[in-house]
Amino acid sequence: MAEKTAQTIYIDADPRTVMNVIADIGSYPEWVSEYKETEVLEADDEGYPKVARMVLDTSVIKDTMVLSYDWPADRSSVRWSLVSSSLLKSLDGAYRLAPKGSGTNVTYELTVDLAIPMIGLLKRKAERRLIDTALKDLKKRVEAE
Repeated sequence: MAEKTAQTIYIDADPRTVMNVIADIGSYPEWVSEYKETEVLEADDEGYPKVARMVLDTSVIKDTMVLSYDWPADRSSVRWSLVSSSLLKSLDGAYRLAPKGSGTNVTYELTVDLAIPMIGLLKRKAERRLIDTALKDLKKRVEAE
């Protein structure tokens, strides 16, 4: 059974600015080193991605995934889940944003279940590395804008 991994980082920007960067999936290859290619396949009426294809290339996983996104009306979070992949059985993730002072606490949650067997310790280490890198890349991108 897959276990959830979560981590939080403080970003010196308001939640709306942070969420705008998160929602711009098409630009991920510019600032997320693990994503070599991204494409929004379907968007909602406000332009937020509903379905996206992403080419992931990490030291542990190389895969093309299609993800489905759920954007609550208040845009304080986003959740995604796996539609298709060759290496993953399931992938569920979320960004949760909470205002803190003049900035935002961003929590990234990830639950991954691989189709191929992997020692639990290695899998959790890879998940933590993915989350840590994603949050640091997000912080750098948002604070640079």
